[in-house]
Amino acid sequence: MNDLPIFDAQQSGSDYVARARALAPMIAAAAPEIEAQRELTPQVVSALHQAGLFRLFVPRWLDGGEAPLSTYVQVIEAIARGDASTAWCLSQMNVCAISAMYLNPEAAREVLGKPGSALAWGSSSDCKAVRVPGGYRVSGTWDFGSGCHHATWLGAHCPVVGADGDPLKDEKGQPAERTLLVPKSAATVVDVWDVLGLRGTGSDRYVLNDVFVPDQFTITTLTRWPDAERLKQGIPYRFTASSLYASGFGSVALGNARGMLDSFIELATKKVARWTRNSLADNALVQAGVAEAYTKLESARIFMVQNLREVEETLLTQEAPTIHQRVRIRAAGTSAIRTATAVANHLYEMAGTTSIFADNLFQRRFRDAHTVSQHLQGRASHFENIGKHLLGKDVELRFI
Repeated sequence: MNDLPIFDAQQSGSDYVARARALAPMIAAAAPEIEAQRELTPQVVSALHQAGLFRLFVPRWLDGGEAPLSTYVQVIEAIARGDASTAWCLSQMNVCAISAMYLNPEAAREVLGKPGSALAWGSSSDCKAVRVPGGYRVSGTWDFGSGCHHATWLGAHCPVVGADGDPLKDEKGQPAERTLLVPKSAATVVDVWDVLGLRGTGSDRYVLNDVFVPDQFTITTLTRWPDAERLKQGIPYRFTASSLYASGFGSVALGNARGMLDSFIELATKKVARWTRNSLADNALVQAGVAEAYTKLESARIFMVQNLREVEETLLTQEAPTIHQRVRIRAAGTSAIRTATAVANHLYEMAGTTSIFADNLFQRRFRDAHTVSQHLQGRASHFENIGKHLLGKDVELRFI
């Protein structure tokens, strides 16, 4: 099924979207191998680098795209139509690349200025960064390191302690935290990614053991973004981390479900279900189901993209998104994940026994959908926060 033209093709960043759509068939063909290897293939990684798709949020002064968030989500959705694992890595690692905005130019060029460079990171509850002269000594383990297999640098979010092990305070009197960037060669990657879906992300654990990190390769943590310094920068850098992740992972979900819909339409024209004479495409329930799936996915996609464009337009004259705008971004992202999961469920059911075989893309798409849905960004509890705002109540800002 062809895309319906909705937006002006001359918009800023449309070239990145075109590149992503051109790569999607090749990525779809590589998806079974990505799934089997549990990491992106070298050919796919190389193609993404050549298209500049790992550098969407890298600033222009570092030869990056500094692309609008509305462009980023369209790129991620297009790649996910080929393979959700590839899109997930691309989504996560582009957000990581915003680190360049906090590094001095020399350090930024070392981390993200070289051909083929890419940054990945995960989360940890078992780590520390010991403050020492000139930097930190970091130890710990980080899980969910999506893309760590083809990253050149890794990030380590850490609480900061003194030489005596006691937590240090930042300038606001809060527990000090830093994100420390280290060459991937300094870490040990541990194979733990035995999961239901998104297997190709290779979101394994990595370990650092008393690694010295100079001050110039450390930044304020993701949870503290954006700060006053970044708000002076380009529009892509004025969004909160929650807005970036909600939009990116929501787009992975939409693209995965849309790829599943494309495959189902192809199947429906050929498959004749047992004890019937006509193809699935001649079944009235299937016809209605396809129309409903298409409409839900397109509605969710348009809400996300158009909303981001409206916010970007206001950022030409205001410093940062308003609380209401942030709530709308959260609503679009979480709704996209949950809508896409419901569509995937319906398509899986309509495909019948075709869906159940391990080597079938319907099963992979179904598993990927249900893995995306388990992420924090897809939690139904976000709607409570959205509802509070709409009803005039205070909201928890860390979730928007």
